[in-house]
Amino acid sequence: MPEEMDGRSLADPTGSSANPLPTDTGPVGPEPSDSELKSQRWPTGAQDPAQNRPLLERKEAQGSKVTMEMEAPGEKSGKTPTQTRKTWKQIGGTLGYFTGDMKAFGDWLKDKPLAFQFIDWVLRGVSQVMFVSNPLSGLIIVAGFLVQSFWLTLTGCLGAVVSTLTAILLSQDRSAIAAGLHGYNGVLVGMLMAVFSDSGDYYWWLLLPVVFMSMTCPLFTSALGSVFSKWDLPVFTLPFNMALTVFVAATGHYNSFFPTTLILPITSSPSINWSDIEVPLLFQSIPIGVGQVYGCDNPWTGGMIMVALFISSPLVFLHAVIGSVAGIPAALSVASPFNKIYTGLWSYNSCLSCIAIGGMFYALTWQTFLLATVCAVFTAYVGGTLSNMFSVFGLPLGTWAFCLSSLTFLLLTTNNDAIYRLPLSKVTYPEANRAYYLAQKGKQPKSACDV
Repeated sequence: MPEEMDGRSLADPTGSSANPLPTDTGPVGPEPSDSELKSQRWPTGAQDPAQNRPLLERKEAQGSKVTMEMEAPGEKSGKTPTQTRKTWKQIGGTLGYFTGDMKAFGDWLKDKPLAFQFIDWVLRGVSQVMFVSNPLSGLIIVAGFLVQSFWLTLTGCLGAVVSTLTAILLSQDRSAIAAGLHGYNGVLVGMLMAVFSDSGDYYWWLLLPVVFMSMTCPLFTSALGSVFSKWDLPVFTLPFNMALTVFVAATGHYNSFFPTTLILPITSSPSINWSDIEVPLLFQSIPIGVGQVYGCDNPWTGGMIMVALFISSPLVFLHAVIGSVAGIPAALSVASPFNKIYTGLWSYNSCLSCIAIGGMFYALTWQTFLLATVCAVFTAYVGGTLSNMFSVFGLPLGTWAFCLSSLTFLLLTTNNDAIYRLPLSKVTYPEANRAYYLAQKGKQPKSACDV
C-alpha cells in the first residue's frame, strides 16, 4: 500500500503617501503657474473635474451616462458570474473539509485528547488500503465490513489497532502513523487471516495470532522502507503479504489449533461452456472485485467501499473501477473458470495497480492513464500466474501480484516528461498530485526549442 508522505507578500503601506497633495495657499499667497497646475496630482476622492463644466453640458453628460447604463444592462448582470464563482468557491471550501485527505481535520485534532487522534489514525489506516487517507472514508468502509460480517470487522479493526499501537511503541515517524501508513497492513492481516481460517466465524483463539502477526507489520514496514528508500519506492502491502504467508505456511490446513483453508492446485481441465456465461454476474463482479481487496465478496460491501473512494477522490474511484473491469477480459482470455471471475478474484489486484499507477505515484496525464490501464491488465495475468504457483504450496495469492507489478512499473525509466513519478514525500491523492506536477512543470525554464 501506499506511503504517503503522505508566501505572501505585503504591499508597502507608505506607497499611497508618496502622492503629492495640492498646496494649500492663502488668499494673499502667490497664484500657481499653469505648468504647476498641469503637473499637480490629485488625491483620491478629489472633486470631479466635470463639475467645472457649464450646467447644460453637465446635464447632457449625465443624460448620456444614464442612456449608456440603460443600453448596457450586461454590466449589471456581469456581477452574477462573480457571485456564482464565489458561491462555488464556498461550496468547494466546505467540501474540502470532507474530501481529499481531510488535512484540516487532522490539524484540528492535534491539540485534542490522544484517544480522538488515535481513532482518526485507525480510520485512516482502514482507508489507506485503497490509497486514501480519509477518516470519513474509513468509517464508511468499516460500515461496509459490517454488511459483510461482524467477525471480519472485528478482526480487521483489531489488526489496525494493534499495528498502529506497535508503531507508536517502536517510535516510528508520527506523521506516517497519523496518515494511517502503519495501520493498513494490520487491517488486511486481521481480515485475511479470518477469511482463510478453516475454523469458521467467532473462533476466539484466532485473535491471538491476529494480534501477534499484526505486530510484525510495523517491523516489516520499517525494514522494507529502509531498503526501498534508496529508490524512493513505497512498500505497498508487502508487509501484509509476508505476515499472511508466514502464518499460513506455518499452520496449514491440518493444524490442530489454527487450521487454514485447503488450497489445491488445478489438476484437471475445467469444463467451460461459453453459452453459460452470465453477463449480470460479470457486472456484479466489478464492485465485488473492489471489495475483494479486503477479502469481502458481498457486492454491497464493494459498493460502499466505492462510495468511500468517491468521497475522498473521484480519480481514485475511477481507477478502481477501471482496474476491476480490466481483470474480466484478462480472465476470459485465458479461459478462467467463471466462478473465479464472478467472485472478483481476477480483479482486486488489478484494481490496486490501476490506482497506484493512475495518478497516485505518477502524476495523472493521458500517458500515465494508459500506463495504468496496461498495468491493470498485466497485473491480472501476473495474478493468474502466481495463483497457480502458490497453490502448489497451499498458499493464498494475497496481493503479491499487485506489489510486484506496480513496483515494476514504478521502476520504469523514460525520457517522456509526461510520465512523471512524484517524490514519495509529495504523494497525497491524485488531484493534489496533479496540481503539484503542474506547479513543478510551470517552474521549469523553457528551452530554446520551446521559444
